[in-house]
Amino acid sequence: MISGNIFLVGPMGAGKSTIGRQLAKKLKRRFWDSDREIEQRTGVSISWIFEREGEAGFRDREQKMIDELTDLKNVVVATGGGAILAEKNRQNLADRGTVIYLAATAEQLYRRMARDKSRPLLQTGDKRQQIKQLLAQRDPLYREIADITIPTGEHSVQRTVSEVIRQLEKVNKEQST
Repeated sequence: MISGNIFLVGPMGAGKSTIGRQLAKKLKRRFWDSDREIEQRTGVSISWIFEREGEAGFRDREQKMIDELTDLKNVVVATGGGAILAEKNRQNLADRGTVIYLAATAEQLYRRMARDKSRPLLQTGDKRQQIKQLLAQRDPLYREIADITIPTGEHSVQRTVSEVIRQLEKVNKEQST
């Protein structure tokens, strides 16, 4: 039996939303995507928020959303790639549930997002280099709060979800002994 909240962290393109949706379905839980929730509540895209309010404005909205979503019970939450930049977000994620880091290499991320126009931080000349820089900056923060690290990209979504469940059961068993 898997108890408590499950929070997915990792870089953009690692599969947090896709895996999170399937995981929530398998566990019969409600799924939340912090970026989608921000877009739904504001009525505009993340790109629009970045354009009008800058990254700082977006991060402020994101912090409020993470605080709200991590306070729910028995949910699966996919966070935005940069959610872990704020100390308060890292603390809420670590304190309020099991954190799963969906890890991917810079090359895997580049292949998945090379043509993606919807990600504000990738609208630069050299996407590959930008992905490497973001990963170098954020990887230690993902690892700092992760209870479980799962590499993505090697297996199907279903197999990855099965591995996440297996690891969650292991962590839950260890916590109950």
